[in-house]
Amino acid sequence: MTTGTSANPAGTPAPPAFRYAAVTFDCADPVELARFYGDLLGLAVAFSSDDFVFLAREGSPGLGFNRLADYRRPTWPDPAQEKQAHLELGVDDLDAAEAHLLTAGATKPAHQPSPDRWRVLLDPAGHPFCITTLV
Repeated sequence: MTTGTSANPAGTPAPPAFRYAAVTFDCADPVELARFYGDLLGLAVAFSSDDFVFLAREGSPGLGFNRLADYRRPTWPDPAQEKQAHLELGVDDLDAAEAHLLTAGATKPAHQPSPDRWRVLLDPAGHPFCITTLV
C-alpha cells in the first residue's frame, strides 16, 4: 500500500482532498448532549445554534449534535430502534472511568457483552458508547 498522491492519467483532474472533520449525533437536545461530551473529552463549543452544537479542538476532528424533532432513543441491545453508531473511548481504568461517567449523566445498561474488556454506557440521549483499556 502506498501513501501520498499518485499520478493521474493524462487529462484527468486530481481527486479532491478529503479530511475527516466530525461525527454528528441526532438528539432531542443538542446543548445537553454537547455539554456531556464536551466535559468528558475536554472539547469546547466551536459553533452553536438553536438546532446544532459543534465541539472541537484546534486542528482535530470534532463532534456535532443535531436537534431532531422526532428523535427516538436507541433501544440497545433491543433491535427495535438500532444504535446507528457509537463511539469507542480509551481509558486507563474501566471502573474509575465508568464511575465518573455515571456521575456525569451516563447510564449503564444491564447487557454488557464483555465487561472485563470494555463497558457499554448510554449517553444522556440514549446513544451507546464504549469505554475500553484496549486502546
